Amino acid sequence: MKLEQAITNRILDLCKERNISPNKLSSLAGIPSATVRCIFYGRSKNPGVRTLLDLCQALDITLFDFFNDDLFKDKEIEGSY
Repeated sequence: MKLEQAITNRILDLCKERNISPNKLSSLAGIPSATVRCIFYGRSKNPGVRTLLDLCQALDITLFDFFNDDLFKDKEIEGSY
């Protein structure tokens, strides 16, 4: 699995768990909805740490909690270059 897909899947899972739409998440995080859409639709190949931190804070979790998921435990995860 590609890293950006794992990040997208994790955000979507967290939104589902909290019953938060992507637009609501962008509003809570103070991030433009276009940025969140770019992450969800794979146009953002490398979301910045600041963006992920803002999303995590909006979801009331830490970056550690975000990446401490089975999605990121796969040694075969690939990054895009």
